[in-house]
Amino acid sequence: MDVSKLLNSFLGNEGTSGSSDKGQSPVDRINAALPGGFAGGAAAGGLMGLVLGTKKGRKLGGKALKVGGMAVVGGLAYKAYRDWQTNKTSGTEADPLNLPKPPADSGFDLENDQDAAGRDFRLAIMRAMISAAKSDDHIDQEEHDRIREQIQEFGLGQEEKAALFDYFSAPADANAVARLARTDEQRAELYMASALAVDPDTDEEQRYLAQLAQELSLPVGLKDHLDAEVAAVHRQVST
Repeated sequence: MDVSKLLNSFLGNEGTSGSSDKGQSPVDRINAALPGGFAGGAAAGGLMGLVLGTKKGRKLGGKALKVGGMAVVGGLAYKAYRDWQTNKTSGTEADPLNLPKPPADSGFDLENDQDAAGRDFRLAIMRAMISAAKSDDHIDQEEHDRIREQIQEFGLGQEEKAALFDYFSAPADANAVARLARTDEQRAELYMASALAVDPDTDEEQRYLAQLAQELSLPVGLKDHLDAEVAAVHRQVST
């Protein structure tokens, strides 16, 4: 399976900043990367644009992922995890999208990590985001049809197409997402990805996050640190 190509189809572009972005703030890069608004769907943000572009909270998390790609998840989760370990306050930084990359031996190396079944852990992150975004049943049959049409247009191989069809057709399932984790660090990353994919103001999605935290058996207090980093991202991309 070509994981990089599959992830690019989900995120829209590479999900990383090119050389022309040097000197730009994260918000400037957001505006440059998303002409016409994130709600424009796959043309603006890949399949993620279709899934996350329907509510304000999801759009904010989606913008962050559009700018930094999967690296945003690892950086934010690592910051929250370290703050939790050292009893420091999380979510106070002004530029959470530009957090330093976690050390390679930190357990937060998304690009080189495997899930509980030995698969590329970035796929688990993508599954977590899709599951969380579907937790309020907002994706109706028409939107499912649009997603299927878009998958067909990406020029993916049969294995990549089949994986995406499976991910999008599966119901929201916090337990299934939790089973993907192999380490406590991965549990923090799965929760972070899920929290970025929901609207924080809806009861259904908050219940899903609470259930996910329980299924992940997150240590006491860690969820609060992860939530604080998500809130910091929302503040940054909404200004």
